[in-house]
Amino acid sequence: MQVAKKEKLNVSAIFASFRQEGVNRRITPRVFMRENGEKHKVKEIRRSYTERIGDATHVHFVIRTDEDRYFDIVYNSKMMAWQLVIELEEGNTLMRNDESGQDEQD
Repeated sequence: MQVAKKEKLNVSAIFASFRQEGVNRRITPRVFMRENGEKHKVKEIRRSYTERIGDATHVHFVIRTDEDRYFDIVYNSKMMAWQLVIELEEGNTLMRNDESGQDEQD
């Protein structure tokens, strides 16, 4: 069983106002650092989705790192802060690629 971690993260991300080659999302995390000092480079965004929590919008990213580890991280628009939700285990359905090809942030 996987347990949510709810750990604060420092994230380097692109916040795009317009489309350009190589940037397909409004928010694109590139690198994140955990409180324990671990640094992870984002190799692939497997899926992204938004959810409303009260008056805040949470933008989730299921990402694969250079080390082939999978994480669900979230950007909280109200707090303007990032959190690690969970490190995903092999076979978790959230690890699947979003086959729609649509950016769920739009």
